[in-house]
Amino acid sequence: MAYCTEFAVFTVEKENQPRVIELSERLFNEMNNERKVLISHDILRKTDNNEEICWHLVWLDEEAVKENTQKWSSFPSSAELESLVGERLYYGHFLKF
Repeated sequence: MAYCTEFAVFTVEKENQPRVIELSERLFNEMNNERKVLISHDILRKTDNNEEICWHLVWLDEEAVKENTQKWSSFPSSAELESLVGERLYYGHFLKF
């Protein structure tokens, strides 16, 4: 089974960052509530633009990504998180060769 790595880059105004980080952590726990699908995660800030945040997520597999994409709107933290995020700059999934 190959883990699936996700990178999601988006803008967040500086005053909203503490809440976005809190909601992100909460959301990751919600995603793992039924079964552990999110193996690890990091929330990163871009070095030359402190309003760009990156999620680096490692998923159990591609199927876990698909399942959670379909469940996105049902997670309690997703609506507020979406309201605080600005532009979505990049979103992609990768597998090792």
